[in-house]
Amino acid sequence: MTPPALRPLSVGEILDVSFTLYRRHFASLAGVALVCTGIPVVLNMFIEASGGMFRNLPLVLVYYVVFAALNSIATAATVFIVSDSYLGRPIDARTAMHRAAPYILRVLVCSMLTAFAVFLGLVLFVIPAIILIAGLVLAIPSLVIEGKSASASLSRSWELTRGSRWRMLGLLLVSLILLYVPVAAIGGIVALFVPGAGTFLTTPDVRVSVIAVAVSGLVQVFIYPLFYCVLTVAYYDLRVRKEGFDLEVLASTLLTA
Repeated sequence: MTPPALRPLSVGEILDVSFTLYRRHFASLAGVALVCTGIPVVLNMFIEASGGMFRNLPLVLVYYVVFAALNSIATAATVFIVSDSYLGRPIDARTAMHRAAPYILRVLVCSMLTAFAVFLGLVLFVIPAIILIAGLVLAIPSLVIEGKSASASLSRSWELTRGSRWRMLGLLLVSLILLYVPVAAIGGIVALFVPGAGTFLTTPDVRVSVIAVAVSGLVQVFIYPLFYCVLTVAYYDLRVRKEGFDLEVLASTLLTA
């Protein structure tokens, strides 16, 4: 197997590589997203069709448990697919989800700790929150790829992004603009052109709520994997820059050959 072409990348190159990996492995990434997003979306559609969450509180609890578990699997599986393909050993969706299953609790705890840290930053002031977001953004790739605990992955991300946090923040902002502006546009189109969508002062029609949930779930299938493509490629970029990971992989490949 030829060694992967690992080298330091600019922000534009990180995005370009991420989009390339996304297109090349779309079937596997979309398969993970469909399985892990589909079940919560169906549950949510049923809740909306049955009168909303206040009339289905037990089912809402089930929905959030299922959503948290499957979202953790989707996150870890996506990182596995992108990471392995980036290193020249692509895997399919089934293998990725099987490998991701043991990471459910760790990914969930890591996400909660990150959210709590950012919340504390917001309480203190906006700037600390921005620094924390940029410093902890690679916690999930660190956790999945290196097999670390939730707390250790936060420390790993903080150390890995040291000296590169403004660059990471710029990458995040560009990614969010590219990925979520289309989502907002779709929501605006639904609100403008779908009869019964409602306004700030009125309640939307039940059928429209169900359609909105379905559309949101479909959009996530396309958006969610691409975001973690960007984070995973950024993780390897910093390892190449700071730890000589490209030389490590090349040496390992030559030894194996």
